[in-house]
Amino acid sequence: MSVQFELTADTRVQTGTSISRRFRRDGKVPAVIYGADKDNQNLLLDHLEVLRNLEVEAFHSAIISIKTADGNVQAILRDVQMHPYKPQVQHVDFQRVSETEALRMKVPLHFVGADIAPGVKVQGGILSPLANEVEISCLPSLLPEYLEVDVSELNLHESVKLTDIKLSQGVELLALAHGGEDQTIASVMAPKVAEEAEEAAELEEAEAEAAEGEAAGEPAAQEGGEKE
Repeated sequence: MSVQFELTADTRVQTGTSISRRFRRDGKVPAVIYGADKDNQNLLLDHLEVLRNLEVEAFHSAIISIKTADGNVQAILRDVQMHPYKPQVQHVDFQRVSETEALRMKVPLHFVGADIAPGVKVQGGILSPLANEVEISCLPSLLPEYLEVDVSELNLHESVKLTDIKLSQGVELLALAHGGEDQTIASVMAPKVAEEAEEAAELEEAEAEAAEGEAAGEPAAQEGGEKE
């Protein structure tokens, strides 16, 4: 499998809220690795290293090699807890991956060709993305950094849908699995309409994230280990 990022981790024996606060004061981030039918592994990461990697889009959808005292572990980023108002990482969850088991992963969409699309260049429209990521399923070796969507031929009021995304062999869009609905992911709209659509999409995304967080609640914390 292709590994793009590497982290070095120390073993974390002590757990608990007060202990975790002390680790953070010392520039460390409590973390846990779970999954692959193995016990949870509590770790400590360097805060600056984690924060720097989180600023890279590809880090959020990549195979990460975590160097531990027990050897290297291949994992993906599953959850990040940030301080409410400071640029401080509070806790990180990773999930182990296996070369033979398919992953479910959200990857970003990159729209290309908007500057030459007739609807934008000639007809004065604006490209309005309605989705910035999609969930896929594939083996770790096939995990793409992002999915490219060509919008260079769109006219005003035309759109692209999930089925317009070109996928590599072995990569599946979960939204289309088992006869799922083909959704619009971007449209070229008149400026005012595009602005209203973008605001509506942002509101819908915020509501979905809030609902997802409420639905995850305690079960998610149990899966990934204790959150201090």
